Amino acid sequence: MKCIVGLGNPGKRYEKTRHNVGFMIIDELANQNAWNLDQKKFKGLFTIEHMNGEKVLLLKPQTYMNLSGDSLRLFMDYYDIRDDEVLVIYDDLDLPPGRMRLRQKGGHGGHNGIRSIIDQLGTKEFKRLRIGVGRPSVPMSVVDYVLGTFDKDQQRSIQEVVEQSVKACEAWLEQPFDEVMNSFNVKT
Repeated sequence: MKCIVGLGNPGKRYEKTRHNVGFMIIDELANQNAWNLDQKKFKGLFTIEHMNGEKVLLLKPQTYMNLSGDSLRLFMDYYDIRDDEVLVIYDDLDLPPGRMRLRQKGGHGGHNGIRSIIDQLGTKEFKRLRIGVGRPSVPMSVVDYVLGTFDKDQQRSIQEVVEQSVKACEAWLEQPFDEVMNSFNVKT
């Protein structure tokens, strides 16, 4: 079983914001495989599918970013998902737009969605797919920046990283995560 979780904020207002890149990747993964995240429970939207003989659970918490762990904890408890079966996709200010990094574990790095997940799971031992959104080039608050939309210059690189991230997620359904890391971290 593999559980892929994209972080973001619910609602039209946040749809194309930097903070919602995790949702964008889940939506594209679902779209490319003709899956629908049409089940609502556990404070989230989800689907349960199968690919390459693997049970795949996709989750988009609807709790707002800072409480993402609440939804994931409920989901994991109900479906008896282990920490090592979880991949969390989220935005990262410390990577330039269009870059991605897969990691086996780590801290929250100031990301409140990841902080919530660490608090709820009681561990830092879950897989991550960090998507670069960069830092503001002009003085502005981090909140305003991540809740803003991608610049015209960034849109193409973000679309490319979304497509690459979908491929990385699909690769994880067939290969050990360290092999996926070795393949995809060198490409970006």
